[in-house]
This record gives sequence, structure tokens and C-alpha cells, in this order.
Amino acid sequence: MTQKFLYIVDHFVPFPSSEYGGMWNVIAEDDHECFDLITQYDQEFNVDFYTILSNNIQNARVYALSEEEQVESAVIESFTT
Repeated sequence: MTQKFLYIVDHFVPFPSSEYGGMWNVIAEDDHECFDLITQYDQEFNVDFYTILSNNIQNARVYALSEEEQVESAVIESFTT
């Protein structure tokens, strides 16, 4: 069984595309999987800002999930503007 983590990742797209931000809640095994899940979910809508996304994942709040409970890797919730 692989250890999974809950990532709470800030979403920021600079003005004029967006003057706000948001948040991604993702269950993933590591930073790379988290990035892949977000970019798949995003469908390259914010591709110009994926460098910022990589930094935000590295700075995300990350919580280990119980290994007793099997959960699928996925974007659990997103709020983006």
C-alpha cells in the first residue's frame, strides 16, 4: 500500500487573466503526481502559469493520510478564478 497525502495548493494567476486566486485540494503520492493531477484537471487552461504551480506545490500544506484507508489519487476540490 502506497502512502498518500492531502495537498492544499494555492492557485494564483496574475492580473489581467485573474486578479484573484484559489485553491486545489488533491490526494496524491508525491509532488509529481499532484502536478499531473492538477494539470489534467485544468486541461491546460492555465498552462502559462504551470511554473508558478510547481512552486506552489512545493510550498503547499501537505498532510499524511492514514495508510489503513485506501483512497484514490485525485483532485478532490478546486476553487479557481
